[in-house]
Amino acid sequence: MKQYLKLNEWSIIEEGFDPHLHENSESIFSIGNGYMGQRANFEEQYSGSSLQGSYMAGVYYPDKTRVGWWKNGYPEYFAKVLNSTNWIGIDIEINGTPLDLAKLTVKDFVRELNMKEGYLSRSFTAVLEDGKEVKVEAVRFVSIMQHEIGAIRYAVTPVNFDADLTITPYLDGDVKNKDSNYDEKFWLEVYKEAGKGTAALTVKTKKLDFHVTSVMQYDIVKNGQKLTLDPQTIEQEKYVANQVKVQAGKGEQVVIFKYVANVTSRDYGLGELLDAGREALAKAVAKGFDQLKAEQAQGWANKWKESDIVIEGDVAAQQAIRFNIFQLNQTYSGEDDRLNIGPKGFTGEKYGGSTYWDTEAYCLPFYLSTADSSIARNLLIYRYKHLEKAKENARKLGFTKGALYPMVTMNGEECHNEWEITFEEIHRNGAIAYAIYNYVNYTGDKSYLGQYGLEVLAEISRFWEERVHYVPAKDQYVMLGVTGPNEYENNVNNNWYTNRIAAWTMEYTLEVLDYLKQNEPASYSELVDKLQLQETETAKWKEIIAKMYYPVDEERGIFLQQDGFLDKELLPVKDLDPKHLPLNQNWSWDRILRSVYIKQADVLQGLYFLGDRYDLDTKKRNFDFYEPFTVHESSLSPCVHSILACELGYQEKAYEMYLRTARLDLDNYNNDTEDGLHITSMAGTWMSVVQGFGGLKVKDGVLHLNPFNPGHWKSFSFKVMFRGSRLNVNVTEKVVTITNETETPAAVNVYGNAYTVNGLSNITVNI
Repeated sequence: MKQYLKLNEWSIIEEGFDPHLHENSESIFSIGNGYMGQRANFEEQYSGSSLQGSYMAGVYYPDKTRVGWWKNGYPEYFAKVLNSTNWIGIDIEINGTPLDLAKLTVKDFVRELNMKEGYLSRSFTAVLEDGKEVKVEAVRFVSIMQHEIGAIRYAVTPVNFDADLTITPYLDGDVKNKDSNYDEKFWLEVYKEAGKGTAALTVKTKKLDFHVTSVMQYDIVKNGQKLTLDPQTIEQEKYVANQVKVQAGKGEQVVIFKYVANVTSRDYGLGELLDAGREALAKAVAKGFDQLKAEQAQGWANKWKESDIVIEGDVAAQQAIRFNIFQLNQTYSGEDDRLNIGPKGFTGEKYGGSTYWDTEAYCLPFYLSTADSSIARNLLIYRYKHLEKAKENARKLGFTKGALYPMVTMNGEECHNEWEITFEEIHRNGAIAYAIYNYVNYTGDKSYLGQYGLEVLAEISRFWEERVHYVPAKDQYVMLGVTGPNEYENNVNNNWYTNRIAAWTMEYTLEVLDYLKQNEPASYSELVDKLQLQETETAKWKEIIAKMYYPVDEERGIFLQQDGFLDKELLPVKDLDPKHLPLNQNWSWDRILRSVYIKQADVLQGLYFLGDRYDLDTKKRNFDFYEPFTVHESSLSPCVHSILACELGYQEKAYEMYLRTARLDLDNYNNDTEDGLHITSMAGTWMSVVQGFGGLKVKDGVLHLNPFNPGHWKSFSFKVMFRGSRLNVNVTEKVVTITNETETPAAVNVYGNAYTVNGLSNITVNI
């Protein structure tokens, strides 16, 4: 871990260029708008180590699975988030020498991600072999107001000489994915054109026929005057460019304004793409870079108004939480219910797919509290639309009924390449069910249950019914051959969390059935007929609930992660030589599987989800036992531990876990930031503050808060949107102030006492 980024409340700043850290920075300084995203690659050419990455939401490639031993039920492909047309490119030559920071001396390098206004800037001075210096200043963003648009301002100034500049703005579709299974390129050229000051390129995927059209226009300004130039047009395979030559005297600044519209066949017919791109581009060019950038700032101001967290007295924590919120808002806007939240967002290719259980388990709470409830609803509808595919997934594995949601997916079909996860990590089904409960409990939108929720719950319950196994000798139901959330244990029997979330799902399904029968009888009858739901099924669910087996250790008073867990050598992480960590980069898989060490919250995941079912003593015993064996090598682990530590009053542990989750990528804790950021775990950072230090829970339709200041901060505050109100909760060492920023009154419970916060007013509660 090397902390090389400057601490700043609103910006991520890198001073000095270190090529060994460049791929880390490409991830950290990524930009996006929910529709498209871009790693922080340089506009000019760079021959050093780099992961070129431009990504369009929902555009993917079914890369044929590559395994040594094919197993029945194995996914036929691994869905790749596609590296798409490189639209940012502007090659620069100075007196015939390419501007390439891998080959030139670099001075005064500064890269800044301005999170407050949503743009990336970079400045540096490049020194040529003969001592001639060139200053470069670049600013770019992808618009959150006009989501198909990317804009760049790229300024070149010869510092101590007169220069002949060759400037080549281009679009390059001849790109490849670093994670391609067979080292193939996924794109074919459909159309290209290059005119004076403009170019367009359409490429399509070799499979699935996704089309992406990119249209660019640029202006070049010197000394404040737009130049009239006669560019040379260049057309190569999947590549179009303009090349112009400009003379710049000593100290004269030459500015290239490049505007690009990226449109896809997900939103337009194939015959409409070029016109749609041109229309979007024309609107952007008419506004100009400065107006687009001003609109970008306003758009981000609106987002921060709803989702900002303010931490006073700890710049590292403040920077980290804003970075996490910023990346979440860059990744998913909720406007398109065909999209979801990929674990790397628009920042890298690792993991593939667009949807993991991370969305339901970690991301949903963030969007419930920081956006209109329709956004969270769309996340659930996304899964509802994949219900038939989930049923197909179950059939592929030999089940006769029910639905098994995929571990990784783009279209509802399983596309994960690791057998122990694809076949065995079935606890993901429980996260889908829990998300329905979480949404309805938070929003009060019980109409969702009859419209969409019950169908999903019933099919998941049917899956669990068939997946469990009855043991007459025990008169109990068991579940064999699973992988729990702790992926450092494969093919175990009776993972406590999986058994518990399965039984809970059936419990909740029965509750929903009863609710609909009592309150929406017409809907209930229609759904029972549609599902062909039999009384024998619901009776079976009740039996399984009553007789589900849970491994426990009576002496310690804990739930066992799975059968046989205590047979392991119980050596705490603190007693390991640090040279062994992280385990996944130093130990063989065999050694990891035989060890006691836990990748992420497993039993504790269940105690977090179902916290209302267990008392503090139970949570304490299990936390005290399992946390010392947990290496937190999953990005999803620290946040759950932080939240539980807060509830248990372990303030220092809560703060330690918060910092670990919050600065996971900024400080590269797991030595993998170059692969892309951990977007879904960033929602866990938000949870650590709001549900952990803020103590937020919803009980019986009322917002409950139990906040405390962890002692490292002068104060902290967070925003919560709840049933028509937006509340700002500010916590100091002595008081909690809750301000209602809307006109809708809000009922809240603070430290067990009921209050009403009237519209546009506040209350103060002593700690």
